[in-house]
Amino acid sequence: MPAVWDAYRENILTTLADVSPASQLVAEQQGVVVGAVLLYPAGHRVIRPGGEPTALGAPEVRLLAVPPAGRGRGIGEALMGECARRARLWGADVLALHTTDRMQAAVRLYERLGFQRAPELDFRPAPDVTAKGYRLALRPPPGTSSR
Repeated sequence: MPAVWDAYRENILTTLADVSPASQLVAEQQGVVVGAVLLYPAGHRVIRPGGEPTALGAPEVRLLAVPPAGRGRGIGEALMGECARRARLWGADVLALHTTDRMQAAVRLYERLGFQRAPELDFRPAPDVTAKGYRLALRPPPGTSSR
């Protein structure tokens, strides 16, 4: 799927050229960057491929990256934990993200952290690709104990 990946790469480069209004979180060990992620606030306007501009209904994580040599050391989990912490400080009830079936390690991480599939957030960046939506509840549902 070179055309799809070329378009995805271009989207990443465009995003990284100006990350505002996202918070860019970076993990560093001994002066070396070992991971990064973007956290967008709720209300940020996005244009999904093939769609109309829409405002994010919840804070959204984008572009979690940990180099292969750093994987399995808790770096991605720590970055996602910090995203959840910041989203809670913003008063959010949920944290959202998108991923694809081709990113199985990411899917396993997100599910281990408690993210649940949210098909209503899905979109199709290409005819044969579905960007699957996931949500993490940041607050207990009404009527349940937080203990």
